[in-house]
Amino acid sequence: MYDEIRAFDALIARLRERFPSLIDLSTERIERLLAELGRPQDRLPPVIHVAGTNGKGSTTAYLRAIAEAAGLRAHVLTSPHLVRFAERIRLAGTLISEAELRALIDRMIAANADQPISFNEMLTAMAVVAFAGEPADVAVVEVGLGGRFDSTNVFEAPQVSVITPIDYDHLEMLGPELAKIAWEKAGIIKAGRPVVVARQMEEALAVVEKEAAELGSDMLLMGRDFDAWEERGRLLVQTPDRLLDLPAPSLAGTYQFENAGLAVMAALTWGDPRIDEDVLARGVASAVWPARFQRLAAGPLGALAKDRGADLWLDGGHNPHAGRALAETCRRLVAKDGRPLVLVSAMYARKDAQGFFAPFADLAPQVFATTFDSPNASPADELAAAARAAGLRAEPCADVTEAVRAALDLPGAAPHVLICGGLHFAGEVLALSPETWPN
Repeated sequence: MYDEIRAFDALIARLRERFPSLIDLSTERIERLLAELGRPQDRLPPVIHVAGTNGKGSTTAYLRAIAEAAGLRAHVLTSPHLVRFAERIRLAGTLISEAELRALIDRMIAANADQPISFNEMLTAMAVVAFAGEPADVAVVEVGLGGRFDSTNVFEAPQVSVITPIDYDHLEMLGPELAKIAWEKAGIIKAGRPVVVARQMEEALAVVEKEAAELGSDMLLMGRDFDAWEERGRLLVQTPDRLLDLPAPSLAGTYQFENAGLAVMAALTWGDPRIDEDVLARGVASAVWPARFQRLAAGPLGALAKDRGADLWLDGGHNPHAGRALAETCRRLVAKDGRPLVLVSAMYARKDAQGFFAPFADLAPQVFATTFDSPNASPADELAAAARAAGLRAEPCADVTEAVRAALDLPGAAPHVLICGGLHFAGEVLALSPETWPN
């Protein structure tokens, strides 16, 4: 009934066992492998390359939806996957099949000839080879980590580069300074090719502007060269030459207005004549991207919330910038009906949990901290301590079901319950309910 390609399947375990899972911040090995494969990156349709700290996945989803609203065929590479490995590679609108994955894995292993390479580099090579073998009108490629040395940074002349908001994350590999993180993200900018940039903190913006200037890249900055905002429930996008009045983005969350606006400007910069205002409207109103303030109404957790009269949301946000965006969205939810907010959270131990929780302080939510199936997950009691350090009431729970039950058992009005803390955790939540799986 459902695609059986899961993170723990033997198919993918074969790659993970043979190649290291940690990302190697270099492009030498991926470029060597692609050269062995005949440089398939040179045979792709126009590429839109998306980097940034937060909003990459949503922006990519809007770009795909816009392309498909125009009747175009879009290849898409994203990471990480939530439930099924196949979510990472979409060929002309369809998730890659198990048979195609098996053939690609065999081909990559043979071409690599036992030379050092990482799991993520193999994944990128698989996607690029698959894209080169299937006709399409555009390839939307999301950076895995960073940008400059990410395995996706193998395109000499992307049609457009896109940089979403840059903030502190993956400090162990990219940081610790914001300027260093921005330098990594700005590495996807290419000489003479346009780059569309979201609103940035000053320290990050200075780095991105310098990179664009040195490479002669036409930089379009949100808030300066174009803008996007919500007005009366609609998305308004001011481009250099016109004002677009579009429907609200299909993805929930106040921050999605800027993500959708960034995608609109990137699509216009791409310049395909088939993308007009009607296509943009249908695209931003139809994008699908699970675990980004997703309403959970199905499955066992959704049923628990329904019985209590509560609403249940799921978001993969896991850093301070995501915490600020989520808190603003939750603020609006609470303001509408006065019902309390409760957080159910699990997170990797290396994340800035206190920084994530801090923006929620004025909402005073109860936090139920839990954990998930990873050796790198924070213990529930340590995560609860981080929430308390941010000024929130918090207690640990054994698993997400126990945490959601505890949230719903609180006295008083039926709450708004937000499950949050990371995409790996969100994937485990979605795996409980096949009805919610990405397709």
